Amino acid sequence: MKICSVPSGTSVFDWTVPKEWVIRDAYIEDETGKKIIDMKENNLHVMGYSVPVDQWVELDELKKYIYTQPDQSQVIPYVTSYYKERFGFCMSEDQKGALQPGRYHMYIDSELVDGFLNYAEIVLPGETEKEVFFSTYICHPSMANNECSGPVLAAALIHYVAAMKKRRYTYRFVFIPETIGSITYMSVDNHLECMKRHMIAGFNLSCVGDDRDYSIVESRYTDTLADRVLKNVLGGRGRYSTYSFLERGSDERQYNAPGIELPVVCFCRSKFGEYPEYHTSADNMELVSPSGFQGSYEVMTQVICVLESNARYRIKVLGEPQLGKRGLYPTVSQKGSYDGVKAMTDFITYADGKNDLIDISNRIGVPVYKLLSVIDKLKKADLVEKRDIK
Repeated sequence: MKICSVPSGTSVFDWTVPKEWVIRDAYIEDETGKKIIDMKENNLHVMGYSVPVDQWVELDELKKYIYTQPDQSQVIPYVTSYYKERFGFCMSEDQKGALQPGRYHMYIDSELVDGFLNYAEIVLPGETEKEVFFSTYICHPSMANNECSGPVLAAALIHYVAAMKKRRYTYRFVFIPETIGSITYMSVDNHLECMKRHMIAGFNLSCVGDDRDYSIVESRYTDTLADRVLKNVLGGRGRYSTYSFLERGSDERQYNAPGIELPVVCFCRSKFGEYPEYHTSADNMELVSPSGFQGSYEVMTQVICVLESNARYRIKVLGEPQLGKRGLYPTVSQKGSYDGVKAMTDFITYADGKNDLIDISNRIGVPVYKLLSVIDKLKKADLVEKRDIK
């Protein structure tokens, strides 16, 4: 893994890498010295990027700097202010309602300094320079599903790809701060030019640890290989939710921006902004689960498997092949005896060299990963040839 640092003040496309936030302490205390909230107990109690403050105020004034989530009275919201200098505190609506009139001490020990935006990447070379791209972000403190789940899945996928005996494609994984990180990554070191030249499909990984749903946020025009392969795999698992690019919100919007136009979709379990715990203290380890992670892992490893296998296939004989003499078809005709080979015969119907594997899968209603064993049998019988997609 290569870790890179980009200095504050660096121009990145239409943006500028901001100053680095250093936070040492933050709390509110009453006149008796009792701390009402303390970031050392929960770091969400301080608004992200808050500037320093050391001031005594009355309750009415204090409330101007307190953020809550009124419709969820028991949670602490996650609030930030990246591009305008201000300060603030966060607490539950119930806690705010319990505050009594009096004087309160607001204290934040922080500073904004010329520092660095850090990102990391790892590249696992394949037989070709064509790349499959994975992106996830590392910037939301204390968020289990909305933050930690993405890097966890990416790390597991890195191990999976590294263990592959043969890789057709090169795989690139990046770990970045959301929005400014993807913009920065694409703008430095000739990354965008290389991505445009080599990327065949990309996936932004976010909110992948719960087990309530599977979701895809489509690319701008819904027509990329990434759209097709992820929908095919998710369709094979049953119900899933499709979100238009107009409902974007994570780094897929940067990778699809005008002039960028990379083939990237976003994969989630429950989509960001769609589950009640999102951006609150309730997005904790109780929300994510082993089964949630396992489902996400299976989806993305199947996506990798499909991409590695995707090609145009053509039956090598003229007309319908005789499968029986090759041991691929029942030799006794009886009702129900052909059910086990229907996927094979349906595959053969569309294996004319015009359709890629995902096209055939969608036409016959059999997920690609279930067709791979069919293809192996046809290859062993020397009945099918593979043609790469240009």
